[in-house]
Amino acid sequence: MNQKNLLEVDWSRIPAPADDGGAAHLIGTTLPEISLLATDDTSVTLSALSGRSVVFAYPRTGEPGKISLVDDWDMIPGARGCTPQTCAFRDLFAELKAAGASQVFGLSTQSNDYQTEMASRLHLPFPVLSDEKLALTRALNLPTMEVAGLTLIKRLALIIDDAKITHVFYPVFPPDRNAGDVLDWLKANPAKSLTKA
Repeated sequence: MNQKNLLEVDWSRIPAPADDGGAAHLIGTTLPEISLLATDDTSVTLSALSGRSVVFAYPRTGEPGKISLVDDWDMIPGARGCTPQTCAFRDLFAELKAAGASQVFGLSTQSNDYQTEMASRLHLPFPVLSDEKLALTRALNLPTMEVAGLTLIKRLALIIDDAKITHVFYPVFPPDRNAGDVLDWLKANPAKSLTKA
């Protein structure tokens, strides 16, 4: 089954991903010093950022009118829904910032060129990071899936406080609710400022 519209998805027809424990090791991990190319033409080193960052990762966004990687993409648990997830973070961006997110980033293993087209088309107010060479994915041992010969990050969201992962959303389903779940968590868990007045 291929649902043609990238945003209108009947989640009852999509298999939910199971918690395979692939992200259990991430809480408390300090990020490595790895720079990733971003869609705003900068290089971002997440470990160098102060304050609270939200990074949501996904397998890969589709392009309207383009054929998916494999015929049964929608039936791979956790594959479908990258565009709805990304648009939800876009739509809640101001609220996420107001709730204490100093930075918000998308993350996938797609090329920067691919991501830049998507970021422009979807009018994203935040950069998307390309881990095309899998440097961060391998260093953090992020959960991945292999599809059509490509290594893709399984959908998750990270809360990072001063370079340390303090919370992980995994598995994520349905994807379009992830930003709202992150926002609720941010409101319930305000960042503890490390700077003294």
